[in-house]
Amino acid sequence: MATDIQNLGSFVWTIAEILRGDFKQSEYGKVILPFVVLRRLDCILAESKDAVLEAEKSLPDGVDEATRDMILFGAIGGNVKVYNLSRFTFDKLRGQDPRQLHDNLVDYITKFSGNVRDIFLDKFLFTDQLKRLKDGGILWNVFERFCEIDLHPDSVSNLEMGYLFEELIRRFSEISNETAGEHFTPREVIRLIVDLLIANDDEKLTGRGIIRQVYDPACGTGGMLALTEEALKDFNDAIRVELFGQELNGESFGICKSDMLVTGHDPEQIAFGNTLTQDAHAGKRFHYMLSNPPYGVDWKKYQEPIKSEAENMGFDGRFGAGTPRISDGQLLFLQHMISKMRDDEIGSRIGIVMNGSPLFTGGAGSGESEIRRWMLENDWVEAIVALPTDLFYNTGIQTYVWLLTNRKPANRRGLVQLIDASGERFWKSMRKSLGSKRREIPEEARAEIVRIYAGFLNGDSGESDVSKIFDTEDFGYREIRVERPLRQRFEVTDEGIEALRDSKPFQRLDEDEQDRLLEFLPDVLGGENDTSPNGVERGLRKIATMAKIKLGAPLKKAIVAAMSVRDEDAEPELDKDGNPVPDPQLRDHELVPLTEDWHDYMEREVLPFVPDAWVDRSYTDARDKLVGRVGYEINFNRYFYRYVPPRPLEEIDAELKALEAEIAGLLKEVAA
Repeated sequence: MATDIQNLGSFVWTIAEILRGDFKQSEYGKVILPFVVLRRLDCILAESKDAVLEAEKSLPDGVDEATRDMILFGAIGGNVKVYNLSRFTFDKLRGQDPRQLHDNLVDYITKFSGNVRDIFLDKFLFTDQLKRLKDGGILWNVFERFCEIDLHPDSVSNLEMGYLFEELIRRFSEISNETAGEHFTPREVIRLIVDLLIANDDEKLTGRGIIRQVYDPACGTGGMLALTEEALKDFNDAIRVELFGQELNGESFGICKSDMLVTGHDPEQIAFGNTLTQDAHAGKRFHYMLSNPPYGVDWKKYQEPIKSEAENMGFDGRFGAGTPRISDGQLLFLQHMISKMRDDEIGSRIGIVMNGSPLFTGGAGSGESEIRRWMLENDWVEAIVALPTDLFYNTGIQTYVWLLTNRKPANRRGLVQLIDASGERFWKSMRKSLGSKRREIPEEARAEIVRIYAGFLNGDSGESDVSKIFDTEDFGYREIRVERPLRQRFEVTDEGIEALRDSKPFQRLDEDEQDRLLEFLPDVLGGENDTSPNGVERGLRKIATMAKIKLGAPLKKAIVAAMSVRDEDAEPELDKDGNPVPDPQLRDHELVPLTEDWHDYMEREVLPFVPDAWVDRSYTDARDKLVGRVGYEINFNRYFYRYVPPRPLEEIDAELKALEAEIAGLLKEVAA
């Protein structure tokens, strides 16, 4: 099938040669993609054209739009939710005067049912492209080539159409240097996510009268939705699957909605717009949710409504756990999906593929860490699967599938399974790379990953190298602030003088005041003078009197900072209450596992080496108010690190000598 689709994609691609010169390469998709959709709809509706036109003639006067649509949909038969009231089809248009083709095509497009007409006019802006084709004198040539393609469902299935769209989008993205991965996910990755989502749901999906609602908040062309439905139907052909989604890209939305129309789904359940700022499915809850949100895409221009929702609505909104850094919005999508989990006996399951950033970016107290904390403390994270690199069309980076549910089985409660499926046993090289995609997950490897997950295999099950199970608290730590006393002496040096000259409080003095201060400074505070904190304070008051300068707190602080020299042998400085003054330069932070008491950690890891250290008890967590800030991170490398010993020196030396000999031989050939 893949070869046939590539051949069909190559044929469609030849149409781009006609566009060359009249359209930029980055604009090819604006013509070809809507034409493919139009041809697909034409092939589907051609057989019922006469029946629909007859049904339209028999409609009673004053019939409302909903009734009209119902009658005309019925005239087509099946689950198709689109009709066309133009007298034309592609075959009939082909027989008309070529000079009238533009007007006839506009008539054809504008007489679709409203749910499709809006796609062509508002999302594809197709009439604008038709005018450009007409003005360039190439409209007939392009139309003729599309007439040669048979896109009837008997020839090209809905699944194959999805592949065709992906093949075309990938090619258009490559030539225009755009990110194809924002539009779709490789099919074997989607199949893996779907298989993982339903792996242990056999009992829940067995029987008749079962309805499952599936949602993708960044649905692109609808590939994830389509494959989820296919998998559920394969398991139980009596199941009813309702698909929901939202998409920001107009062309991808148009393709997805068109697919819903011809497969019998409610097209109104696919919404257009920004999911993060305009939730088109507010209040809805879903059984299965899956997504591949954009990686590393900033949300700066959308930040105002998102932060407003987080601050004003808290956990009554979608982002109560916190917001990640402005440069990456992946965790916003995940929080959005969690907000749509069903609170019933069945609950919900989520599968989302993200890069490594959501696993460990952000320290204790950061937005990312607080989101991870919220998910783990609520025990929603069931498993995380590390995928091979070079799987996606627009990036070769490492990606991870997160699996979440609010209805964990008893044996998984309080636990998280990590699966490292990045090794060679889980992928094979492709014969021909597709963009950055050089590898794929074969079917047997996908089955193996699902087996490891479904079996909840741990190290003691013979999978210690790829699957490990942890308590949720194992990923948490408490960041404590460790202080050491300030030990310093006061010394007037040339370097200190220069540092003082560069300070802003000193520069605010007029020139005479600066000179007087520098004149008295060495005599009063240098040499054998008392350089203890109290002695320095007395010396500064003396300088102020002698130089007739008002020494405010900022200037005093600048003088002390410039003339202070750290001295490990000096006595610790004490505050007015007799407590050691902490040295900011020696301040450190220790990450104490949540499973351990920080007192014990200090006794073992810190005090034997720096016995004068202490923990700043004012450095507390904003939520539990205990000493230290709580953080969570999931570091796959820490848990699955494999030591690879270096090669023997003799082997490396022999290889270098062989290379030297080869280079010498090549140089002789050049010289000859």
